[in-house]
Amino acid sequence: MSAFKTIDSLDVAGKRVFVRADLNVPMKDGAVSNTTRIDRTVPTLKELMDKGGRVIVTSHLGRPKGKRNPDFTMKPVAEALGKALGCEVKFAEDCVGDAAKAVIDTLGDGDICVLENLRFHAEEEKNDPGFVAQLAELADVYVNDAFSSAHRAHASTEGLAHKLPAAAGRLMQAELEALSGALENPTRPVAAVVGGAKISTKLEVLGHLAQKVDVLVIGGGMANTFLNAKGVDVGKSLCEHDLADTARKMLAMAEEAGCTVMLPVDGVVAKEFAANAANETLDIAAIPEDGMILDAGRKTVAQLRAKLGECKTVLWNGPLGAFEIAPFDAATVDLAKYVADLTKQGKMLSVAGGGDTVAALQHAGVEPDFSYVSTAGGAFLEWLEGKQLPGVAVVRA
Repeated sequence: MSAFKTIDSLDVAGKRVFVRADLNVPMKDGAVSNTTRIDRTVPTLKELMDKGGRVIVTSHLGRPKGKRNPDFTMKPVAEALGKALGCEVKFAEDCVGDAAKAVIDTLGDGDICVLENLRFHAEEEKNDPGFVAQLAELADVYVNDAFSSAHRAHASTEGLAHKLPAAAGRLMQAELEALSGALENPTRPVAAVVGGAKISTKLEVLGHLAQKVDVLVIGGGMANTFLNAKGVDVGKSLCEHDLADTARKMLAMAEEAGCTVMLPVDGVVAKEFAANAANETLDIAAIPEDGMILDAGRKTVAQLRAKLGECKTVLWNGPLGAFEIAPFDAATVDLAKYVADLTKQGKMLSVAGGGDTVAALQHAGVEPDFSYVSTAGGAFLEWLEGKQLPGVAVVRA
């Protein structure tokens, strides 16, 4: 990955600093119900405030579809941010125009405000030049701390960086350094664990990783599609039978690239998808017609432990089974704990991301023990696909 500019390159003292954060937080009854994204951007904001910047925080919240909607106001987010920072956070009723300027003009060095939801304006997602100009009027420098929105070329994530001196915030910096260390310039051998329901949603991810990593572990429902492509009868398991040719081509591509693909050799099989359903662990070649593979079996986990134990870098995206329902969470939990343990021992760099992945690692109780866990969803997947992210391109040195 190319070098990128950080806030170390900016002189922010006495300047208006436009920070594009990811404060698209979950809400319940008009209040923030989970502050993880707020907490993660606090270090950037505190540093800019301590350096004398006049900090202007912006974000989108929900999907207001370009119209003002009180259900998606940033006001409660500003209040939660104030608690996290331990100081007053002023709030502007709009993100452009006189309402925004009036609040920004009251800021002294080290003060902070939050502007109203960027997506109350349809021009934000259109990257409209006029809207970009309106945002640029509000600030002197630009900091992008929202990797999770970096895959979108919106006014606040891409357009504004062409108008003001731009840099990555500390959260964006940490994300880029972790992702670079895991795939762009990794310590080898490097393995990728990719799970989930369907390969159709991760075709580009798998194709790109097969060219980049030494070991590719395929789990979850998508593993059934590859097993089926190799002639295995997977019974009533979730399987995209129409993608058998695609799966075979991908396996051939991986082999040509020298990438070892690991598929389940046994599975936890049940006749219904329900919590604590009657189940048995069977070899992959012995799945009954009315059976569903809902998790990887013990032999598979043992093989994966042995192989990952040889690796120095692990990139993880997606669970190995239906981890939301016991007992079909066992393989994901077991392997996640193993990777976390190697990470704590300093033997492995472990980077994980994607919605289900974060939930699975939290379920296993190991999220804090991985080297880095990304909260980005779409941006993380597009990065795994090898795509250029607009919001990252504009902060490259």
